[in-house]
Amino acid sequence: MTHVIRIAVDCMGGDFGLTATIPAAVNFIKKYADTKILLVGVRSLIEKELKKLSVLPCKQITIISAHEVIQMDDSIDTALRHKRNSSMHLAVQAVKKGDADACLSAGNTGAWMAISRYVLKTLDGIDRPAIATSIPNSTGFATTMLDLGANSDCSSEHLLQFAIMGSALSQIVNHRKNPSIGLLNIGEEIIKGNEVIKTAANLLRASPLNFYGNVEGDDIFKGSVDVIICNGFVGNVALKSIEGLAKMLSELLREEFKKNYYTKIISLIASPILRRFKYRVDNRRYNGAALLGLRGIVIKSHGSADAYTFGFALQRTRDAILSKLLERITQIISKINQQANINKIQEIVHQD
Repeated sequence: MTHVIRIAVDCMGGDFGLTATIPAAVNFIKKYADTKILLVGVRSLIEKELKKLSVLPCKQITIISAHEVIQMDDSIDTALRHKRNSSMHLAVQAVKKGDADACLSAGNTGAWMAISRYVLKTLDGIDRPAIATSIPNSTGFATTMLDLGANSDCSSEHLLQFAIMGSALSQIVNHRKNPSIGLLNIGEEIIKGNEVIKTAANLLRASPLNFYGNVEGDDIFKGSVDVIICNGFVGNVALKSIEGLAKMLSELLREEFKKNYYTKIISLIASPILRRFKYRVDNRRYNGAALLGLRGIVIKSHGSADAYTFGFALQRTRDAILSKLLERITQIISKINQQANINKIQEIVHQD
């Protein structure tokens, strides 16, 4: 008997909410007969969207009714304490109870992280979860980068933990046997960076991880290393800059080819190349970032995701379940922690 893959979806989150999550979910179950979607949100609104698509709840669709919705501008305190019957809470609870194999939301990132951490707790040896995703580079592979917004301020120990989780993710997703780790900095020299970065570099050098050294922003696209680590503030700014640049390049190319009769003819001739270029820089294909370090599979979609983009987040969620991401990442983290004896490493560095 084929194992049924169950994904709990917070239908209410994101800029487009139900108009993105419901069509994406419907298209997804049509593609995968072995997948069941738990639609979490206001029942009447979910049923209304399903009716528009001429779809009724069936064995592949279950509605979990939520009476509250966490808004994009809600504080973490409001999300955690005052909206416990929200679609976010119930989606994560479905994973906690074993009703879903993973959960997905495009909503408020801070709230999604806080709720997931509160409900699922963190893995042994991990103090803070981190958001990680893959970014395409010039080598034809992808660079795993974290943290992308979960933790604005991090200690050196947190950055070491991010490196451990990033290494594990790269081994699983990108099939790297011994992923190289880069610490994002303002220069490659050892003397560069603040004290947190310098201490983190010392911790990484003393660990069993394959630490390459400090890297700069352009190394993300060069593919200099398999994994790049940074705090969430820096990572989120970098990610949004990358997305904005890719969008601007596409728009500028479109404008240039539409300028006159001759450029339009050239655009027709170059259309196959332009399509491939657009595909390669299309950040929508990489939608769906894993919240690493939790006792459950939790995926975060871009808040601006439309139905097409949200479909990729669903795909990444399904892939994470099929690859046994949680079990494997737990095993790898445990193995690295045992090899490193992190507490002794920290004592040695602090003594120095």
